[in-house]
Amino acid sequence: MLKPAVTALSRVANTLAIAANAAGTLAVLGLVAILNIDVVARGVFNAPLKGTYEIVQLSVVFIVFLQLADVVRVDRLTRSDGFLNLMHRTRPKSAATLRRIINAVSAIFMGLIAYIMFPEFLHMWDTKDYFGVPGVFTVPWWPIKLVIASGCALSCVIFVLKVITAQDRPELLRAPENEEPHP
Repeated sequence: MLKPAVTALSRVANTLAIAANAAGTLAVLGLVAILNIDVVARGVFNAPLKGTYEIVQLSVVFIVFLQLADVVRVDRLTRSDGFLNLMHRTRPKSAATLRRIINAVSAIFMGLIAYIMFPEFLHMWDTKDYFGVPGVFTVPWWPIKLVIASGCALSCVIFVLKVITAQDRPELLRAPENEEPHP
């Protein structure tokens, strides 16, 4: 009963993570285009593109948090797992338990960040706060707060799936080798 629910949640979380990663990639391409336009405008027309500095600052946050969940999903989050790899050779069960503990702690931290950021998103949505220089270039804060909260919440879900399944790649759920797969 639990396995179909975990599989369905994993499928949804993985699809969302891949879509967010694709959006992050598009943000990178957009940033490259904006920077190239700014360079040409500065060099040829001596007129820099207004707001480039602000766009770069905000784009970096967008890119990081849009791609975070997919990085967690494919187990490419920067960490030092040399000790776990050495431990796995001699004590595979202990290494697996420690890996689950690390994933659980990571889920807690991601959940806390999402929990803290969501009210900030709502506050920025209500107050219409903005970032930038009035009269030159401004953008609202709420999309940034929403992306941070959403990226961390999705990362939390993926870490929880890793803890539940005891696998680093929960989208690859499979029956243990000594059991026959159910039709």
